[in-house]
Amino acid sequence: MPPFDLVLRGGTVILPQIGRQICDIGVRNGRTAALLAPGEGDGAETLSVAGLVVLPGAIDVHLHLGHGNDIARPRVPQDAAQESAAAALGGITCFVPYLMATEPFETLFDEVVAVTAAGSRIDFGYHFIISTEAQLAGVPSYIAEYGVPSFKIFMNNRGGEGARLGLPDIDDGFLLRLCEAAAAHGGLVCPHPETIELAWVLRDRMRAADPQGHGGLATWNASRPPFVEADAVQRAALIAHHAGAPLYIVHTSSAEALEAGLRHRRAGARVQLETCPHYLTHDIGWAGGDLGKINPPLREASDRAALWQALLDGEIDTIATDHVHRGPAGKQGGIWAASPGCPGMETMLPVLLSEGHAKRGLSLERIAALTAGNPARAMGISHRKGVIAVGLDADLTVIDPAARWTVPAGGGQSAAGYSIYEGWQMTGRVVHTLVRGQIVVRDGALAEAAVGTGSYVARSLVQERP
Repeated sequence: MPPFDLVLRGGTVILPQIGRQICDIGVRNGRTAALLAPGEGDGAETLSVAGLVVLPGAIDVHLHLGHGNDIARPRVPQDAAQESAAAALGGITCFVPYLMATEPFETLFDEVVAVTAAGSRIDFGYHFIISTEAQLAGVPSYIAEYGVPSFKIFMNNRGGEGARLGLPDIDDGFLLRLCEAAAAHGGLVCPHPETIELAWVLRDRMRAADPQGHGGLATWNASRPPFVEADAVQRAALIAHHAGAPLYIVHTSSAEALEAGLRHRRAGARVQLETCPHYLTHDIGWAGGDLGKINPPLREASDRAALWQALLDGEIDTIATDHVHRGPAGKQGGIWAASPGCPGMETMLPVLLSEGHAKRGLSLERIAALTAGNPARAMGISHRKGVIAVGLDADLTVIDPAARWTVPAGGGQSAAGYSIYEGWQMTGRVVHTLVRGQIVVRDGALAEAAVGTGSYVARSLVQERP
């Protein structure tokens, strides 16, 4: 009997602390069992990856799963099957969506996990969006019993602003108490940073000046400009630092917000910074108009440049998609009425390969850290995922960094049915995706047998503490 279930033969493998190394990978029982000299070791199955690069499977720790236009949670297995198909085609082997509800999460979590597991092609966790007193009281048990140590809070949910999402108002006192609970029990706070009182003033001015929203993305940006984001970042960082809680700033979109986070990091706060591909590639001049309404908004070209430089300099920790699967029908009615968000899982890694590696010299080692190693450590799963190492899950993304291709119309597999990258010429493509040693994408095509093979991953930040 061969010693391995699968051997990946002949690839250039991106290894932690080592970088590129030509070696074979032996997989047994869903885990990386050995890193082998080329040609060494036999497997029940062999997958030739000669001429290709093997990255640790990407981990998307910021996305929204839902049903139809609802992005609160998946309701049927097909919801998870469809969006995880997009993820797998994009080289993502594990994702951690945000779960949104007003009831205590213990009343629905088992059902949500069961529905997701029945459809997902990749492994998954969940974050909880904390909005009520009952949910806040549950934080200790969510961490200890549910394996959910990360909690989002919408800092902009005031004055009825959360009604669009069906959520109640909160305030900075609520944020402080969430940070205190996270600090006491081994949790992490993930604020959506916008100071809504500032945005209201600016929104009203812009509505008066441009009531029909003819200014499109520029109008939307001016109604919630970078200092609105930066103010909330510095406020959240100060509160979390005082409470002793680690902070994970989601979807950093601007140079001002970036600097606010870095300033508090330099002052000793535990601040991690995430950005998204769309903030690296699109700005207010994009010809797609209202289709690009996102919150925080797309910014100026100078903000894009600052974010790229921060990636190259090591100042940004993670890349995630903030994937939203609502279709283009929700973008109708002008910039004021359009629904915010865009899909992105199928293109996250290709964008970094093309715009980052091929065009700007962002190393494959750095891409592996941004999309796998750092997210795994930040979110408490590096004991299983994030790097290619013996004993960890054999989550592997095989790429051809030189392949040239065009993003097709229709947006790929996501239920969104569109992509803001349609027609873009890309350099670098995902060839194979493996989750725990099982091939879920082979030669760029989905393996339909992978539906429902994803499993829930309980997370803990305890082993991630320095």
